[in-house]
Amino acid sequence: MAQSKNKRYLSGRYYHKGSIVLLLLAFSLILSAWNYINDVIPTGPYQLIYPANFGNRTNVPDDNPTTKQGVYLGRLLFYEPHLSANNTLSCGNCHKQQLAFTDNRPFSVGVDGVETTRNSMSLTNLLWTRKFFWDGRAASLEEQAAMPLTNPHEMGQSLEASAKKLSQIPFYPKLFEAVYGDGTITGERICKAISQFERTLISANSRYDQYLRGSYKPTVGELKGMELFNNGPQPEKSIRGANCAHCHGGVKTYLELFHNNGLDSLPKDAGIETLTGLPGDKGRFKVPTLRNIALTAPYMHDGRFKTLAEVVDHYSDHVIQSPSLSTVFRDESNEVGGKTLKLLPQEKREIIAFLNMLTDSTFITNPEFSDPHPHHSKK
Repeated sequence: MAQSKNKRYLSGRYYHKGSIVLLLLAFSLILSAWNYINDVIPTGPYQLIYPANFGNRTNVPDDNPTTKQGVYLGRLLFYEPHLSANNTLSCGNCHKQQLAFTDNRPFSVGVDGVETTRNSMSLTNLLWTRKFFWDGRAASLEEQAAMPLTNPHEMGQSLEASAKKLSQIPFYPKLFEAVYGDGTITGERICKAISQFERTLISANSRYDQYLRGSYKPTVGELKGMELFNNGPQPEKSIRGANCAHCHGGVKTYLELFHNNGLDSLPKDAGIETLTGLPGDKGRFKVPTLRNIALTAPYMHDGRFKTLAEVVDHYSDHVIQSPSLSTVFRDESNEVGGKTLKLLPQEKREIIAFLNMLTDSTFITNPEFSDPHPHHSKK
């Protein structure tokens, strides 16, 4: 029997391919709804567990306390492609757990196929963070979450459209009711739930943490790298150092600072100067955490460095002078009168050995952080 190209014969009737796809999608949603509706949803306050040396200066807004049911919903939404305009992208596409919630690209690609303007930052230990994005333009995780969701070159969909889509998926109203007391789905509630999940992404079990707890003995190279990392160079006293702790000091390996680190004499991206209008802020960007740094290549706000060796080479030998270069990079050297650090090849390898100590294998394999949607293909 002759058939048109876009039809199939089923049970004595003709169906368009598009209709079959819609039926399969609906069936998938029904199965998913059954799973989530019948799942036992945890409830009550969520206990955020972290080492005492991380400190208690956390950043949790009063109107969005972290709850078990909120984290449960937020994890689903973090991996929910229906929050994108073409139903194919989720937060998890640009923030992959196995890469410490980065995506291994200089710039991510959004729903329109256009690259973003800056490298995707790692979502690690955000519980303590107060400024988000490379330029610090968001003051909370809730504010941060809304921006990629609605950016036309990222997920490309209004919060109103996202709320409407979720309202049509059977299990979501029931979950929103469990979290917020009623089944109304709004953009604000979506962002709050995602933020609750993101606050649980705590990395605190690297070999460095184990060393601090007394349960790991570093190699000679790792110890030497740690010493170089924490020391500032004092050539007149024969003390060699890499000066890293000025920006990445402390157990969490970042300070809430913005620096021009000498990448360019005339930065193409003005960094936080775009927000402040101050010439001294030209080319200044947020200092990122070095947690899991061996997994988060490429590096810098524009992903220009492919390897940690290139990063260390930059700070050792290639910092470019400019009027807005941060003072911590001016005239720091392991040579008397030198203008750059001038680390030795062996010292560079030792610093990288220490940086590899910051990889937390339990963080990147924790099932509580993984995609919970059983019908999603793993990418």
